[in-house]
Amino acid sequence: MSSITEKLKGMALCLVISIVAWLLGQQLEVVGGPVFGILIGMLLAVVLRDRDTAALQPGVKFTSKYILQAAVVFLGFGLNLGQIAKVGATSLPIIASTIATSLIVAFVMCRAMKVPGKIATLIGVGSSICGGSAIAATAPVIRADDEDVAQAISVIFLFNVIAALIFPTLGGMLGLTNEGFGLFAGTAVNDTSSVTAAAAAWDGMHPGANTLDAATIVKLTRTLAIIPITLVLAVWQMRQDRRAGGEGANTFSLRRAFPTFVGLFVLASIVTTVFALPAAVTAPLKTLSKFLIVMAMSAIGLNTDIVKLVKSGGKPIALGACCWVAIALVSLGMQHAIGIW
Repeated sequence: MSSITEKLKGMALCLVISIVAWLLGQQLEVVGGPVFGILIGMLLAVVLRDRDTAALQPGVKFTSKYILQAAVVFLGFGLNLGQIAKVGATSLPIIASTIATSLIVAFVMCRAMKVPGKIATLIGVGSSICGGSAIAATAPVIRADDEDVAQAISVIFLFNVIAALIFPTLGGMLGLTNEGFGLFAGTAVNDTSSVTAAAAAWDGMHPGANTLDAATIVKLTRTLAIIPITLVLAVWQMRQDRRAGGEGANTFSLRRAFPTFVGLFVLASIVTTVFALPAAVTAPLKTLSKFLIVMAMSAIGLNTDIVKLVKSGGKPIALGACCWVAIALVSLGMQHAIGIW
């Protein structure tokens, strides 16, 4: 009981920040609650820097780790695998190509620019799959610290905003069809909120286009890549531990390699699919997942040195830009090759 009491103060602070960030995110969806959570947390950390915050740390650390994992589990209830397989199948070649491209570019640029490996991994995964949700799922697997997560989220946010603002106009200039832009937005924009913002802007420019639903389905199909990516990264992390002589150095255990929260995420998706859970059940769980991500990002912001983040931001931004441009070009190129555009 005492351990729970010790965590309450820090968790309460994260909850208050997340409520404010959530409301701000509702008003400015192109930015989103997670980014507001990190920003408010980082600014508050500066204010609290010269004060004794030891009492807050247990709750803040618990939130940044376990609340984040809980958010990923609830995310699974928003994925009906049957529906996604049926509607999103045509987008699979483009999705696979953009994910592979982002990860390869992140790996190459990480080596070329000497960007820390964990930050490069988070940016590569966040750019190619689903922004903050993918970063949330990947960070515990590769044992990234809070500053790594904050750095990656900041980079993803920057290119989310740029994409949401320029992609509808760019799509029009390139002569994309409504179907083509839905695929472009769903595969080349990082975060769900920015995908919907870009697709909604396109629909506003092209009355009756109805690309929003198509782009969202493509985006949800991309989200499924969290499962194989986290499994591969978990196995890779165990191999790194073995080389370093750490835990599990002499034996391989799938149970240790595959995080419990990812398994629960998969189970939630299967339950949603098998029992065809109605929107009345899944919608509140999806909303809870989004809120818990905001809460976890608020905790991560509290644990982040904003001065250090700004000073070290140049190379990660350049890496993120390379991933973002490469994904956009591959998405358009694959559409042209398939004959959609």
